[in-house]
Amino acid sequence: MSRVGFFLFALFASVLLVLAAPVPVQDGELVDLEKRLTRVGRGTWYYPGLGNCGKRNGDNDLVVAIGKGLYDRNKGSNCDQWMEIVNTANGKKAYGMTRDSCQSCGDNDVDMSPALFKKISTLDTGKITVSWHFMNRSWKP
Repeated sequence: MSRVGFFLFALFASVLLVLAAPVPVQDGELVDLEKRLTRVGRGTWYYPGLGNCGKRNGDNDLVVAIGKGLYDRNKGSNCDQWMEIVNTANGKKAYGMTRDSCQSCGDNDVDMSPALFKKISTLDTGKITVSWHFMNRSWKP
């Protein structure tokens, strides 16, 4: 009988530990773990227009398109969310607002407006390696 009692106690304790796991909160707001992930991928530039987020932007706006697969999985929830982008070759950092999705981009890739790309490289470069992550939803530069 003591083995059964010990087993039930261990099972009950395990369930309580799982339920008591902390929920990530930042500035009083629940944090999606996906949005804290730093990704490393390809950085390119494009001429923005009317993006998937339903807003029109131009070449001088600091906007970015994320991979279509990531955009679709997140159901566009990253629209108007800022991200920090770092050129891994030179360490230059810039901030861009998510306004579109990129059909040819993978989950780790970003496509930037010319103005944003120029903050971390030259347009002649065309393609660079970047690390990036989403900022807290309430963050603004």
